[in-house]
Amino acid sequence: MSDATVSVNQVSPATIRPEEAAHFGALAQDWWDPKGSSAMLHRLNPVRLGFIREAIDLHWAGDIESVRPLAGKTALDVGCGAGLLCEPLARMGAGVTGVDAAAENVAVAAAHAQASGVAVDYRAGELGKLCLGQFDLVACLEVIEHVADKPQFIAELAGHLAPGGLMILSTPNRTVQSRLLLVEGAEALGMVPKGTHHWDDFITPDELCDLLGAAGLDVTEMKGIAFGPIKGLHLSDDMALNYILTARTRT
Repeated sequence: MSDATVSVNQVSPATIRPEEAAHFGALAQDWWDPKGSSAMLHRLNPVRLGFIREAIDLHWAGDIESVRPLAGKTALDVGCGAGLLCEPLARMGAGVTGVDAAAENVAVAAAHAQASGVAVDYRAGELGKLCLGQFDLVACLEVIEHVADKPQFIAELAGHLAPGGLMILSTPNRTVQSRLLLVEGAEALGMVPKGTHHWDDFITPDELCDLLGAAGLDVTEMKGIAFGPIKGLHLSDDMALNYILTARTRT
């Protein structure tokens, strides 16, 4: 269910795991195939986008009927993979920058954006070394579970959030359910590539809230992403598998 196919953005040599970047970079050519190794991500993306659109409307009190609620704003997607989030953000009107550790992913992302007529500035490398400045919206979806130094990573994300900006994070929860379904079950059934998830690296909502608080951010909303036989993947109060949240700079 996770951005199994989302590479980890490098923040520092102590943060990125080279083997993680290599794992996801090897999936780059298959990223945009909804029936390929990223199939679960393609199913997850509309659920996340629904949450993101509502969060944008609430945060900036914009027109809920506008197709470009991010017009005039900038957005950063950290661990962008091949651009499954970057392109929708650009279509919402944002000036989008996507950063990923794997050059293979950035190459595929740039080619797809050009073919789709979508403008996105893609960068490969360590976020902390790219001198990108601050952004109105900072998104990091299904990435922190792949990062070694989580406090440093969150601090780096916070440093790229402009005053009055909005941060959106999503990640699997570390529960018995997530071990059985997201790791053992999903990989055994071929729903995600083997080696994608390491359950010990999953982070609980309380742990993530503590890290955000230490970085000077307050969590403003949190929802679970659950799975059911009738609804499929959907937003829920049940955070046992996966969750998504918004945060803003503490005032």
